[in-house]
Amino acid sequence: MTAWTSDELDKIGKAEELRIASVRRDGTLRKPVTIWVVRVGDDLYVRSYRGRGSAWFRAVQACHEGRILAGGVEKDVTFVEETDPGINDKIDAAYRAKYGRYPQYVTPMVAPEARSTTIKLVPPAASAAFNNTGET
Repeated sequence: MTAWTSDELDKIGKAEELRIASVRRDGTLRKPVTIWVVRVGDDLYVRSYRGRGSAWFRAVQACHEGRILAGGVEKDVTFVEETDPGINDKIDAAYRAKYGRYPQYVTPMVAPEARSTTIKLVPPAASAAFNNTGET
């Protein structure tokens, strides 16, 4: 179940860029970084152009919580790593469709190094729907 509204999905999915800020250990937000975002169905995904060594990606992996801003929508999210090859194929297609006019940047975004950094943006209400056993 998703906590994204149709309006939020449309606005964020159509936004050219997204600002992402992870939470520090002390609970404050890091400085936002501007990245690309794609929508696949009722889910939103981001990737690190620079791979797993990117500072923003390492910060997201350390805390798994943060805030995004895109298309006029600002929302707290949980960052969930996406490793399913089938879903990643759909995300590749979404990057090509949305950002195809920038082939010099899309090619690295669908390469294995960036693909290994795929993060699903999950609103807290959706992630809270799971109890400690991972069941709904």
